[in-house]
Amino acid sequence: MPRRIESLFIDGPAGKLEALLEEPDDQAPRHASLVCHPHPQYGGTMHNKVVHRIARAMRRAGAVVLRFNYRGVNLSEGKYDNGVGEAEDARTALTFLRSRYPQLPFSLAGFSFGSRIILKIGCQIPEASRLIAVGFPAASTESQQLGQCDMNRIFIHSTKDEFCAIPCLESYFAGLQGPKQLIWIEANDHFFAGALDNLEETVYRLAAS
Repeated sequence: MPRRIESLFIDGPAGKLEALLEEPDDQAPRHASLVCHPHPQYGGTMHNKVVHRIARAMRRAGAVVLRFNYRGVNLSEGKYDNGVGEAEDARTALTFLRSRYPQLPFSLAGFSFGSRIILKIGCQIPEASRLIAVGFPAASTESQQLGQCDMNRIFIHSTKDEFCAIPCLESYFAGLQGPKQLIWIEANDHFFAGALDNLEETVYRLAAS
């Protein structure tokens, strides 16, 4: 079965959103996943190397994956909106994905700023099977009230994350109720330097389970 890759534009709240839809390489999709990229004001795009690895792991596990650029990033229209508009962009992208594959269960994943976005919107969508937050910036003020819900929340974090050290994330994680999991990966920085293969395999095992 040939792999389907589609570059497209989604009608977003602030204009067109550039997106990439990819089906699995060797099977019909069994799951759908939205993957959100890191902070747009610090170079984050849907082609970020961590986002790419997350998306590839999901596809290997049988998921059709939608990545997109927030408003104002590359070919997406609009301008940065302090996380508020970006959350709306993600909701719009998820609605598009679910309309394309209405019969499939779905999940959300995100890296760094993207993990904040998926916790913000995912906790409001009880039908989602899981939320995978990679490199969650728990130290930031904007993150403190996120993630409090009954969803299955999985956190994957570098042991040497310069933006959120181990004690910081452990303290945040301890305050969460409901189903949750915390996975540490031995890596050299926030971007999982030296451990991208391990990150991809970790996401693959989770997505395939």
